[in-house]
Amino acid sequence: MRTRSDIECWLTDMDGVLVHENTPIPGASDLLQQWREQGVPFLVLTNNSIFTPRDLSARLRASGLLVPEESIWTSALATADFLKSQMPGGSAFVIGEAGLTTALHEAGFIMTETDPDYVVVGETRNYSFEAITKAIRFIGRGARFIATNPDATGPSTEGLLPATGAISALITKATGMEPYVVGKPNPMMFRSAMNRLGAHSENTGMIGDRMDTDVVAGIEAGLHTVLVLTGISDGAEIARYPFRPDEVLESVAELLDAEPFESEDPELL
Repeated sequence: MRTRSDIECWLTDMDGVLVHENTPIPGASDLLQQWREQGVPFLVLTNNSIFTPRDLSARLRASGLLVPEESIWTSALATADFLKSQMPGGSAFVIGEAGLTTALHEAGFIMTETDPDYVVVGETRNYSFEAITKAIRFIGRGARFIATNPDATGPSTEGLLPATGAISALITKATGMEPYVVGKPNPMMFRSAMNRLGAHSENTGMIGDRMDTDVVAGIEAGLHTVLVLTGISDGAEIARYPFRPDEVLESVAELLDAEPFESEDPELL
């Protein structure tokens, strides 16, 4: 049976695992430092497609967490990676922000409003009736419908915000077409992240705070799954599901290597 000691590479969710509303979760900084010092390959994953890895790295740094941009894997990057594999040099009409458009550009895609191959919907704070109307019409004319993630809402300091899943549902209702969703809980996001690391499922662990995305996708991708209770899940939430993570921890602090005991009493030395 595989145990934590078999794990050589780590994937970890960001919000609820490493940080909570720009406040680092105790133990997160130490764990990241431990991975860096030990040369452990890792990626920080997020379904949020608004920001580029550079933006997110700066946000984490402002919170006291050092994560280089090359160690961040977003649903936008996973979507661009998937579309590049499906149709190299294709075109897309995008409803989304810089994190998504930058990833698609770097994958060789053309942004267009003329007969796009794909309609790609991601997180944005600037939805417009005009853009949604165009998306509906393009899909009606044969464009393939892609969403970066299924999250219906997202958090803010003022309360919930409509997210990618809510806008995708509007387009689905109008077209009768469901999007192909690349981000969690699709295990494809984890597989693309492992490809980025050159890792294998047999020696890779996934740390998350949600049963319905992180854990289920980790199980389906064949990873060692760790659920931390610093996000939205608790014992009652875990009991609702027919599957279980390999480990349930209070926080990522429990993943730190134990320091060797050093007594200052000479009689104990």
